[in-house]
Amino acid sequence: MKRHHSMPFGAHLLDAGGVRFRLWAPGVAAVVLQLDETQELPMTAADSGWFELTVPTAHAGSRYSFRLPDGLLVPDPASRYNPEDIHGPSEVVDPAAFDWSDGGWRGRPWEEAVIYELHVGSFTPAGSFDGVIERLDYLAELGVTALEIMPVSDFPGRRNWGYDGVLPFAPDAAYGRPEDFKRLVDAAHERGLMVLLDVVYNHFGPEGNYLHAYAPDFFNPHHKTPWGAAINFDGKNNRAVRDFFVHNVLYWLEEFHLDGLRLDAIHAICDDSSPDIIEELAEAFRSVRGCGRHVHMVLENEHNQARYLGREDTGVLRHATAQWNDDIHHVFHVLATGESDGYYADYAAEPMRLLGRCLTEGFAYQGEASAFAHGKLRGEPSSHLPPVAFINFLQNHDQIGNRAFGERLSQLASPVVMEAVTAVLLLAPQPPLLFMGEEFATAQPFLFFCDFGPELARAVTEGRRREFSRFARFADPAARERIPDPNAEATFELCVLDWSGLDRTPHRTVLELHRALLSLRRQWIAPRLAGMGNGDPKTTLLSARALNLRWRLGDGSLLMLDANFGEDVVEAAPATGSLIFATTNLDDTMIKAGQLPPWSVAWHLQSGDPS
Repeated sequence: MKRHHSMPFGAHLLDAGGVRFRLWAPGVAAVVLQLDETQELPMTAADSGWFELTVPTAHAGSRYSFRLPDGLLVPDPASRYNPEDIHGPSEVVDPAAFDWSDGGWRGRPWEEAVIYELHVGSFTPAGSFDGVIERLDYLAELGVTALEIMPVSDFPGRRNWGYDGVLPFAPDAAYGRPEDFKRLVDAAHERGLMVLLDVVYNHFGPEGNYLHAYAPDFFNPHHKTPWGAAINFDGKNNRAVRDFFVHNVLYWLEEFHLDGLRLDAIHAICDDSSPDIIEELAEAFRSVRGCGRHVHMVLENEHNQARYLGREDTGVLRHATAQWNDDIHHVFHVLATGESDGYYADYAAEPMRLLGRCLTEGFAYQGEASAFAHGKLRGEPSSHLPPVAFINFLQNHDQIGNRAFGERLSQLASPVVMEAVTAVLLLAPQPPLLFMGEEFATAQPFLFFCDFGPELARAVTEGRRREFSRFARFADPAARERIPDPNAEATFELCVLDWSGLDRTPHRTVLELHRALLSLRRQWIAPRLAGMGNGDPKTTLLSARALNLRWRLGDGSLLMLDANFGEDVVEAAPATGSLIFATTNLDDTMIKAGQLPPWSVAWHLQSGDPS
């Protein structure tokens, strides 16, 4: 089976032979195509800033760049592959050269989602798409149903988290060729695994973004962002810009047969138009979904805008499938570690109440004032939404990597605490997300790393250390000097997972816990989530650090959680229904008596339609 998404820009192989090249460059009067470093071919100016040229002798594998009037050579912003990194020429790629074997794959319903976030470069020592393939059987056996891959769009150098990409259509050559990524997706589908990709539509990276040189209309100076002028989604000449990102969505979903995309930090997208770009991108997802596939639009949005997560009365999505719920991470972290600095201060006063609110209503902040944001109101009401609209997690790349030394939660909290919070994460109705290595309490940190050119590298290293100066432990310049240099190769190497840990204690024990909980989720929880609405939840606080929660699932059964995240024994009502899971510090006598020792969790399920 062949797959190809046709785009109005970039390099397009023609059925009759040759290649049509198109570039939107409204900021210059002329563009010359440099082909295979030997030919300089003037392009024809068309309407609205477009330049185009058909070259009968060009073919798959041809290398090309665009020369601007000042002599600057730039790659194709819609390049499908840049083998010599972001400053080098682009390569013509034939999408039909890859033979897909997943013709019967239609994706999976979102209720079945168990998400595993990974970074291709540090997930395995190979640091490649092929390296990920080697671990797919392990992930399927673990109980994962969806990979979420951090951005792969071409970035500067050999090492990067991916959020500094500048060529959104080109998988980075450090990980392999486009067909290698397709082979990963194909192999994942063979094992029943969805593949989601993280994409960045709020900015371009600080090195290698040449758009300013020939398409200044790509940016809107009336909106300021941390990265300079905002991408132009609502200013003059925005149609070509919006089309660029709409086609990027369709390209990944159609040509790479991905099962969904996570849109990074949409709160940093500036767009005052209606429909806004998020709504327009949702239409692109709908068009693919209309072809009989499950495809999922996932958001990251600090503003907690529930409007993007709404469902029709029939359950049909209005826009996005789900959102990363940062609120529940922050609550979990405060409960597990006692940390209360920075944004954790907003969750420190009543963490158990806020945990209950996240588990039953979605967001902790639904319009309340945030002290961390100097009293600014944050969020929108979300209690009407189904639990599957919120992705829960204890850790992710940001929350680990934004710590000075990239510590995992398992290095900050005891095994007893980790068992309790993991049991809540993996059996709650919300789709859980694990960050690579979390399932076996890896000893490897996940640090911030990159590979910029010398001048930018120095600025990034100094800026990284300076941002921690407001913390007491880093007030001393000597302490800040110990923060790993993001540009050092050794910093990246510290983050590469050591898979030999699977065979050692305590990693094996932690892995067995995750496998057991995900098996229980697959058996008892996931089949009952469809059609549950908001679950008609009920919350009872048993103490300042303990609670009882109840949800009505889609089949009418009642799911019940008793959790004590404190240091004292707490009395709860005697348990009813079938015990699904209890932490190892809970015995039958305690469960029947309704006694919850410190850091204990019990899950029960009562079938039918009890009163």
